[in-house]
Amino acid sequence: MAEGEGFEFDSFGEGLSVAVVGAGGGLGGAFAAALEGHPAVARCLRFSRSAEGDAIPLDLEDEASIEAAAGRAREAAGPLHLVIVATGVLHDDQGLAPEKTWRSLDAEALGRAYRINAIGPALVAKHFLPLLAEQRKAAFAALSARVGSIGDNRLGGWHAYRASKAALNQLLRTLSVELARRNPTALCVGLHPGTVDSRLSAPFQRSVPEGKLFTPAFSAARLLGVLDGLTPAESGRVFAWDGEEIPG
Repeated sequence: MAEGEGFEFDSFGEGLSVAVVGAGGGLGGAFAAALEGHPAVARCLRFSRSAEGDAIPLDLEDEASIEAAAGRAREAAGPLHLVIVATGVLHDDQGLAPEKTWRSLDAEALGRAYRINAIGPALVAKHFLPLLAEQRKAAFAALSARVGSIGDNRLGGWHAYRASKAALNQLLRTLSVELARRNPTALCVGLHPGTVDSRLSAPFQRSVPEGKLFTPAFSAARLLGVLDGLTPAESGRVFAWDGEEIPG
C-alpha cells in the first residue's frame, strides 16, 4: 500500500461513529485523520490527555476522566462502531527505559509501564465496551506489540514493555470472552503497527531494517484494513499491520 492510499472499510457499514483514544500522538492522530476522511464515517471523536483542539480530555491514569469521557461519547455519538486505543509507553523522562538486564528492573518503572500499557486500556474497555453498537459489526482495538508475545520472545530484555504488553494481550482476550456473551456481533482485538516513525521508536530507529520504518499514516491505514477483514470469530487475538496473527 502506497503512502496516502485508502483502505477498505466496507464490513462496518455506513454512518459510523468512531472514537480514537490517544489522538494526540502520532499514530493516534493518523487513525483519527484516516477515519475522518473515510466516507463511511459520520462522526469521529478524538480523545487525548492534552485535550488540544477538539479533543475530549482522557487520562489513562485517571479512571474518573475515562468514565467522564465515555459519558461525553455517549451523549455526542450514541452507539460506537469502532473504538481504538492508540496509546503506549516504552520510555519517558520519568526513568522508564527498555531494560537490557534484570539488574535494571525498577518497581516504579514497571508500575508506570503497566499503568499506561495495560491498566489504562483495560479501564477504557470497562467504560467504552458498553457503548459498542449491537446487532451489527463493531470493534474495540488497542495497540499491542510483537514483543508482547511470550511465544515469540527469544531475545529477552525490555522487561517492562514486554510484560505490560503481554498483560494487555491477556486482558483483551479475557474481555473478548465476556463481550461475546453480551454483544455477539462485536470483537475485541490487539493491533501491532510495526515500527512507526514516532517518539516511541525514535531512539531505536537506527537498528530498523530498510523499508520497515513506517509512517503513522501507512500503519494506520494498514491496521484499519486489517480490522475491516476481521469477524467476531477472530476476537481476542492480536494481529499485525500485514494481517499476520501474533502468537500469545
